Amino acid sequence: MTAANVLNDLGSMLLSGNIEVVDCTGTLGPDTPILQLPEDFAKNTPKIEIHKISEYDSDGPFFAWNWMVLGEHSGTHFDAPHHWITGKDYEDGYTDSLDIQRVVAPVNVIDCSKESAADADFLLTPEHVKAWEAEHGEIGAGEWVVMRTDWDKRAHDEALFLNADENGPHSPGPTPECVEYLLSKKIVGWGSQCIGTDAGCAGGMEPPFPAHNFLHRDNCFGLASLANLDKLPAKGAVLIAAPLKIKRGTGSPIRALALVPKG
Repeated sequence: MTAANVLNDLGSMLLSGNIEVVDCTGTLGPDTPILQLPEDFAKNTPKIEIHKISEYDSDGPFFAWNWMVLGEHSGTHFDAPHHWITGKDYEDGYTDSLDIQRVVAPVNVIDCSKESAADADFLLTPEHVKAWEAEHGEIGAGEWVVMRTDWDKRAHDEALFLNADENGPHSPGPTPECVEYLLSKKIVGWGSQCIGTDAGCAGGMEPPFPAHNFLHRDNCFGLASLANLDKLPAKGAVLIAAPLKIKRGTGSPIRALALVPKG
């Protein structure tokens, strides 16, 4: 079968509904949870603002549009390699220079929802991933890997989503060894349903924030605040996670879409 035949069949299945497009994106607006850094850092990403320019009124009688204030890493978003110091030397590590072919790829969904519900500090290990592979098949080179925790069910409440106390934030994520194992499989990137790609306790790991540290060291990508991963199979879906083409951008809010075969 030729590539043209495959695309023709894909188009037909999309139109017939045999392939469903699942929105893996949270709503972007003033109530979207935003990461807050510790006080010893000078700045934080501002809350999202949406300002009306016109809406069929004296400022624009025939059209409606808005202007916005938002950070690159707001809501469901993409981390480019230049986001972290370990990826700072990649000239193709910005949102306007990365290889866009890489961001459309098969996705492996590792379901940790039960473990995360029982323990907000649950950590995914290489042993967990290998057990998942034994059941569902090996993770392939160039593929996405995402961690399903159902954390998106908390997104209506920023305090619940960030889940921080005097000891810091509490949210599930990978161990350093887990990230290294996934990178040994030559994945394109790692995704989380939490505020960032790392676990809440990752600041105390060695090295700190290993998902950021190792992913961007290897010119790979991160996805955060994903939604609706419960609607994806363990294997068999294709994830489209394209960032805005921001000049020398370190990241971007995205509309993450998964192509999922029905049944």
